[in-house]
Order: sequence, then C-alpha cells, then structure tokens
Amino acid sequence: MNTEDVKKAAWLGALSNYGRTLLRIILGLVTFRMLYQGLSKEDFGFWSLLWSVFGYGILLDFGFGYAAQKRVAEGLAKKDWDKLSRALSTIFFFYLGAAVIIGALGWYMSGPLLGWLGVAADKQDLYRPVTVLFFGGMALGFPMGIFPEVLRGLQQIQTANRIAMLGLVANASLLALALWLHWSLMAVFMIALGCVLVPDLLAGWAALRAMPEVRIRPSLFCKRELFSTGKFSLFAWVNMISNLLRNKTDQIVVGAVVGLPAVALYQAGGKAGEMFGIITKQIADALSPAAAYFHAGGRKDALRAMLLKGLRLTVLVAAPLYVGGALYLDILVRILTGEKTPAMSTLVVGEILLFWYFHLALTHLVFKKMFMMCGQERRLMWQGLGEAGLNILFSVGLTLILVNRNWGHDAIIGVAAGSVLPTVLFGWFVLWRWAAEETELTKTALFRATLLRPLLACVPMLLTGLACRLILGPAFGQAEWLPSLTGMAITGIAAIAGVWSIALEPAEKDRLRQKLPARFRSSAPLPKPVA
Repeated sequence: MNTEDVKKAAWLGALSNYGRTLLRIILGLVTFRMLYQGLSKEDFGFWSLLWSVFGYGILLDFGFGYAAQKRVAEGLAKKDWDKLSRALSTIFFFYLGAAVIIGALGWYMSGPLLGWLGVAADKQDLYRPVTVLFFGGMALGFPMGIFPEVLRGLQQIQTANRIAMLGLVANASLLALALWLHWSLMAVFMIALGCVLVPDLLAGWAALRAMPEVRIRPSLFCKRELFSTGKFSLFAWVNMISNLLRNKTDQIVVGAVVGLPAVALYQAGGKAGEMFGIITKQIADALSPAAAYFHAGGRKDALRAMLLKGLRLTVLVAAPLYVGGALYLDILVRILTGEKTPAMSTLVVGEILLFWYFHLALTHLVFKKMFMMCGQERRLMWQGLGEAGLNILFSVGLTLILVNRNWGHDAIIGVAAGSVLPTVLFGWFVLWRWAAEETELTKTALFRATLLRPLLACVPMLLTGLACRLILGPAFGQAEWLPSLTGMAITGIAAIAGVWSIALEPAEKDRLRQKLPARFRSSAPLPKPVA
C-alpha cells in the first residue's frame, strides 16, 4: 500500500465507524426495549448484571489487542511476515491460555458469584448453567477478539465494521425471534454470545485471507516476542486504565460522598455527554492503524498531515454537535430520561460534562490515539495517570467542599467540575504543546490550522440557537416540545450554513458537490472555443 491508499482507507474507515456506531445505537435501543419487555424483571436484571461484568472484562485484555493492531500495521509497512507470524501467534496463544483460566474460574466461581450478585437462593440453580455458559463465551472472546484488531491493522476498517454490523443485525433479529417464541434464558444468552463470537471468526477468516504469508501456529509462540510486545501492551493497558479512572470514577465519588440517590441525577446529566463522546472518537479510532503504518515506514510528513487533518475534521464534527447539545440539553435529557422537568443540578452537570467531552475532542482524542502507535506510549501513560489522579483529587475535594456547605444533591456539580479542570490543564499545557512540537508548528499556528475555522463556523449556529431559545422556548429545562423542535431545526440549518461557508475549504466543497446528483450541481460555464 502507498501513502494515498492508507489515507483513503483511514478516511473511509472513519465514515464506516460512524455507520457502525449509528446502527449500534439504534439497535441497542430496540434490543433494550425488547429485552426489558420480553424478560421477567429477575431475568432482565441478571442479564444486565452479567453484561456489565463483560464490559469490565476489557481490563483483562492487558493491551494485547491494541498491540496486535500496531504489530500488523508495522508488518504491513515492512513486509516482515515471519516476525508478524510470531507476534500474532504469541498474542493468540497467550490469550488462549488466559481463556482456559477464565473459563475454569467462571465454572468454579459461578455458585459464589451468584450469591455476591444478590441472586435469590431459589433462582441460583436456574442461573448457574447460564453463568457457566456466559464465562465460557467470554473466555473464547479473548483469543478470537484479536482478529477485528488485525483487520484494522491491515487498514481494512471497513471490512471489520461490515462484519460487526452483520453481527448487530443478526443479534437483534434472533433475539426478537427468541423472545417472540418464548425461548429460555439460556437460548437468549447463546444467541447474544454467538453474535459476538461468530463475527470474530469471520474477521479471522478475512484477516488471514488478506495476508496469506502469515501463519498462526503454537510452534511460533515466542517468549521473547511476548516480552517485547508486552512492554508496549503494558503501557497501552495502563493508559487504558487511566482513561477508565478518568471517565468512570465519577459515579463512585458521587455515591460515596453525596449518596446513592444522587447517582441517578448525575447519570441522567452525563448520558448526553457519553453519547457525544462515542460519536466524536470515531475519526481518532480510524487513524490509529494508519499512524502505526506511517511511523513504521518513517513517513513523518504523512503522519503530520494526517494528524492536522484528523484533528480538524474531528473538531468539524464535534463543534456543531457540542453547540447544539449545549443549547438544547434540557430537551435531550428529557428524551433520555422521560422526566418532564429535570432537576437543575442534572442540567448543570450535563452542561459541564458535555463541555468536558468536547474538550477531549479538541486536545486529547486524535493526538493520543495516533501517538500511542508512534513510540510515545510511555510518555502518554504518565500523562494519563497524572490527569486521572488530579481528576479524582479535584472531584473529591470540590464535592466535599459543596457537601460541607449544605448543597445536598446539588454537590454533584463538584464532581463534574473536578473532571473538567485537569482535562483543561493537561490538554492545553501538555498535549497541545506536544502536538505543536510534533507538527513543527507554534501553538498558535496549530490552533489556526485545525481549530479556528471549525469554531468560527459555529458562531452563526450559536447566535441563531440563542435567538430561538429566547423567542420560541420558555425557561431552560421547561421548554415546550413543538417550539423547541422548531428551534432545533432552524439551528441545524444555521449549523450547515456556517460549516459550508466558513469551515470547509474550496476543494472539500467541490468534492461534496460531486457527490450530489447531477441536477443539483452548480455547472461551471463552458470555456469559449479558441479561434
């Protein structure tokens, strides 16, 4: 692959990421409703508890999945298939050994685990086989889960996403059939696990077919390769843990300092920010394997160009979404929670966390995702740990101050504010300066090249949205539906106009025009014939 092929694969992969994410959100909402109505309350609660355990299973990844993506991208750049065969064989069989241990522990601990989860004694005999099945499937997911990462390393993100989308559609369809026919809870779990594992198998077939020179064999397992790959994996894993501490400890702080009832208020405000974060990270995810490829091939100019364009496009997506979300957050919270009048502390928390995720898109996402693949994992690890530590310190400290001042449940605002402060400090004083060094620009020049025009493009949207809120909608948090939806539509039109007239470059406008049907394109005058 040449430089242009890799760039094209990265940008098409980013678009594919958005398609997969949209489908996942839609089918996730549909599946949630089906399961909530089709299962008993006990079965649905058990389902939710086990899948929450599955979510934390990523901690047992130890960063090797990310390492597989990096190793494949480097192998593709250097054409060193023997080394890549050793690396993938080592990772696969390391995971296979871990899978045996996880499966055995799941079988052995299934009984005590049900007690710890609060399952009633008369239900434990029914749920134990399901638990053993679940942990067996979770164990198999470890070695098979490297294959989607291999496809991404091969710059075949679109293929990985197509397979994942097939799994999502199959999962929703088969679950609907199982619930309609009143199949057992065991069957429901088998469908869900199968729709995770079968796509991974398909990804493995596609990946090995794309690189016939690579072999995965037990004889290729190499302790030296395990140690070599493990160094990167350890840094990537610790960085993942620091991100988890930064992003997921807020609820723990709220519950411990303010009280469990306040967790619901906090989560209601933070849900819009979480969805915003899922949407805005897709470009950064698609650029990671391309960054590893360019770094391995010594293509520094291509790496810098992709960093600049990736950051600019991420902000081009994030800025209008943030402004619209901030203007109409009360409507979003009401849609998500069903509450007619959300608590003001929930709305304030929502605004703070929405800004937090937006700031991550400005200064963190693209740079950290790309340069984790470019030999900077140790430095990024220390940056992440420092930011996570300050996040916890500020969140606890500010919340305790507000609790001592008798703010009650409104003290959850301190937790949210404590998350924003370290992100702003590390974002502008550490990461932005570092990104400027890597792109060989001044910090001001980097801002002008990436952030200025996308942010200016949101000014018409902001002014229009504020006018709509003032004219069409009453007080924040109590807006009527019809005026608010009208205002959102008008604000969206202003956003499109601002992005088109201010943010997009002439070449980008021309490419977008070419995507339109012929009758909608503005035709240029024909050149006059030369006499």
